[in-house]
Amino acid sequence: MTQSNKTAPASAPLRRVLIANRGAVAARVLRALHQLGLESVVVHSDIDAGLPYVKEATEAYLLPGDEPAATYLNQDAILDIARRAQVQAIHPGYGFLSENADFARRVEQAGLCYIGPSSRWIAELGEKTRARRFMHERGMPQSPSSEILPDDLAQVAAAARAIGYPVLIKPATGGGGIGMIPVASPEALADAWASASAIAQRSFGQASLYLEKLIERPRHIEFQFLADRHGQVRALFERDCSVQRRHQKVLEESRAPGIEAAELDAMAAQLEQILGGIGYDVIGTVEMLYTPQDGFSFLEVNTRLQVEHAVTEQTTGIDIVAAQIRLAAGERLEAVLPETPVSRGHAIEARIYAEDPRRFFPSPGRLTRFEPPAGPGIRLETGYAEGCQVPRFYDPLLAKLIASGETRAQALQRLREALQAFAVEGVKTNIPFLLQVLDSPDYIEGRLDIGLAARVLADPARAVATLHS
Repeated sequence: MTQSNKTAPASAPLRRVLIANRGAVAARVLRALHQLGLESVVVHSDIDAGLPYVKEATEAYLLPGDEPAATYLNQDAILDIARRAQVQAIHPGYGFLSENADFARRVEQAGLCYIGPSSRWIAELGEKTRARRFMHERGMPQSPSSEILPDDLAQVAAAARAIGYPVLIKPATGGGGIGMIPVASPEALADAWASASAIAQRSFGQASLYLEKLIERPRHIEFQFLADRHGQVRALFERDCSVQRRHQKVLEESRAPGIEAAELDAMAAQLEQILGGIGYDVIGTVEMLYTPQDGFSFLEVNTRLQVEHAVTEQTTGIDIVAAQIRLAAGERLEAVLPETPVSRGHAIEARIYAEDPRRFFPSPGRLTRFEPPAGPGIRLETGYAEGCQVPRFYDPLLAKLIASGETRAQALQRLREALQAFAVEGVKTNIPFLLQVLDSPDYIEGRLDIGLAARVLADPARAVATLHS
């Protein structure tokens, strides 16, 4: 039985929206706002003042400084700008404050529309341990895990022993693989815990951590959902996000190769029923681990727009960002998605980072050359242009390159050719690494799991190749 969500405040029709983020997602949301005929307000740090989307916005406001805590994590400053700019809504993008229930609540209390799930659902499902408990009660299978643990190594060690090594340390909030550290033995626990805590605090403004059993070589499958504020939920198929380096997704695609569509659609329908039954609203992604022998295991809910949303947009033809904005404003699902979604063809996204392709250290600097490829089936998402500075303060994501085609083989070939044609100078990029993964037999044949990238990195032939990249 569905129920209406009563937590979201009624909002006046949207006219002006503040984008509380930066880079590729700020540029993407800006484009959707302009397509919807809405005015846009962007915020930017000192070093981001020259990014192209800042000039394209209706208005731009400075967040003085560069460090995340002073700028894109600064709730007081962002809410003050929202008041001064007289916006009716705030879009949080992804990362930073996008899964911060306190921020969403403050936006609602200010009488503004938060363009994401209501704060109650971010609090209930955006916090990973609570979400696991919530979904377990509704029949979702999952691996053993702990509750949020105090910063007490004795208690952390006891929880790790109870779960059994290897374990995975995970931030209870945030996403993007940031702060996730695998631990194979008790001897490695203390250093890994301290590192994960520091990363979570720096990236998400809070250092809450928990432990999860580390499953060996699963696939990472996620299901995309849109919902209105009236109890209706619709699944938009799935994405395979198995190609990861240190738990950071680098290649995503839809549909998931090598798994029967009937099995994928059955899981999507089950999740749709659960989310619809609780009155979940606006947008969300349910992430699952999958093995052929055990099927699906619940991982977490991302209560926000995903980095890889464009993969689903390319295969369904649905503008997910525009839909998110309309649904948050109170429109009904049948008006936003009047037809049953259909997935056609195949799409693959590559995340291009400003980083050394051998050691994977960030590579900040000025883009002295930035010439993205173009061609049939090629889409680019970026917040940068030639001459821009790639700063050291934030995630080093430079661009997302999406290739689509009638078949997976065609999409793969287009992506490979586009990556080879992408000219970037002034910073190093991970493009050589991406090409090596795309050329690996396992990837070409669709034999995917979260260990694939590590196996490519361990291949002795790679050391020779990178020397000449």
